[in-house]
Amino acid sequence: MSKVLSAHAVSVDGYLTGRNPGPGHGLGDATTLFDWYFDGDTPSQVFDGFRLSKPSAHVFDALAARVGAIVAGRNTYEDSDHFGGGSPHPAARLFVLSHRPAPELTERQTLITTGIQDAIAAARQAADGKDVGLMGGGIATEALKAGLVDEVILHQVPVLLGAGRPFFQSLPEHVRLRLIEAVPAPGVTHLHYEVQR
Repeated sequence: MSKVLSAHAVSVDGYLTGRNPGPGHGLGDATTLFDWYFDGDTPSQVFDGFRLSKPSAHVFDALAARVGAIVAGRNTYEDSDHFGGGSPHPAARLFVLSHRPAPELTERQTLITTGIQDAIAAARQAADGKDVGLMGGGIATEALKAGLVDEVILHQVPVLLGAGRPFFQSLPEHVRLRLIEAVPAPGVTHLHYEVQR
């Protein structure tokens, strides 16, 4: 069965956007969270234009190759300018979880209004045996609350942003993680955890 994973670039103080994220502003003043996408000399085999360090390329491409569908929250969708009508992943279909209509969706995007369980179920079906990726702190939190997340991957960038959207929101109880792998790389440390049940 496919797995559900949450993989995000995050600051040391836990933010996945900078100050003032939103439509037209992208992820706000947090471009340093993504410098490692372009600061290396190893081209990504999955994402055109990404040039990562060798250790980052190994981690990033291995994860990206696993993903067959993405579930994103409405804030992430809006902040990312609707992903240009596509998906944040070049080969994965996008499912947008929202309680509000989204008339600007394209044929590569599907609106789900009935909750995180239904969004992940639809994404699993579209992923055709591959894994489902989660985008956004709200989506990751809701999926964790529902016991649907198998792995958490933090691409931790050595910066304190001081403000922005936090990765995790309030959880009703502790979620225990087991470290599978830690890979230091230039400008980022890749921390791969398994969710303990």
